[in-house]
Amino acid sequence: MRILDGGLVTTVQDTGRYGHYHIGMPPSGAMDQFAHTVANWLVGNDDSEATLEMTYVGADVEFEDDAVFAVTGADMDPSLEDEPVPTWTAVRAEAGDTLSFEFAKEGTRSYIAVAGGIDVEPVMESRSTYTLIGIGGHEGRSLENGDELPIGEPAADADATVGTSIDEENRPDYSTTEINVVMGLCDYRLTDEGRRRFLDADWTISDEADRVGYRFEGPDITDMFEEREQPFGAGPDVTNVVDLGYPVGSIQMAGQPIILMRDAVTGGGYVTIGTVVSPERDALAQCRTHDTVDFNAVGAEEALEIGRERDDLLEEIRRSL
Repeated sequence: MRILDGGLVTTVQDTGRYGHYHIGMPPSGAMDQFAHTVANWLVGNDDSEATLEMTYVGADVEFEDDAVFAVTGADMDPSLEDEPVPTWTAVRAEAGDTLSFEFAKEGTRSYIAVAGGIDVEPVMESRSTYTLIGIGGHEGRSLENGDELPIGEPAADADATVGTSIDEENRPDYSTTEINVVMGLCDYRLTDEGRRRFLDADWTISDEADRVGYRFEGPDITDMFEEREQPFGAGPDVTNVVDLGYPVGSIQMAGQPIILMRDAVTGGGYVTIGTVVSPERDALAQCRTHDTVDFNAVGAEEALEIGRERDDLLEEIRRSL
């Protein structure tokens, strides 16, 4: 694939770079794991193959050989040789064809899977791009005009997937803005009123929202922390704690909430008051700047059930394909 226009931010991503969190390496990987996984399955790939993740404005790419591809996630009005392309569907491209995109109409991130996968060199067992330190993907960076990406060997039956799609009822609704969270980690630092204020408020996604973290704007709750003498090892600010690990999806309080996403640092000394339920990070990754989000507290068992329901849905889609 040759990149004719890199769009706003387009990177190579897979399911993530796991097993290195203890040395400070975040997983990276697709922000919307559901859309990434289904895109791969539509073209006959394993879900671990690399896709292209496009943010807000899609890339323009030229296929140098015949290929089978699928586009999932946010609707960016894809077209192949100026003809509309259905999303969540496997499509054939001929050598020399150009796939183009517009600004996302709904959602934030769109994914392109190609039969055989984007075959860049793995780094620490993953092809995902981690731009903060410049590793993985294509030269560790967002794609630019003129970049060329190798495609792996497609499955023998890849052509048979052309025209395959998933049912409308199994496609995500990107208008949902209620995000389930498990309160915990350091929420003991908040007063009861502080927890209520956090959960009752409408939070707006600020302009500072990317693969590292989503910063939110809303009511000030820094006056809702329990008074205490800061322990040895914690900073002097009321939002400081003794350094601890940050789960992906954890909600950090540094004045206003910041939800740490797949490229975030793995630990530090800011208070973290809860964690986004894992499947709901996909929905959050599709929320747009200035969207209003509500947080709903669930218990651990309910969070696990949400995860099981997502697994069941994926299994249903996998069987249908």
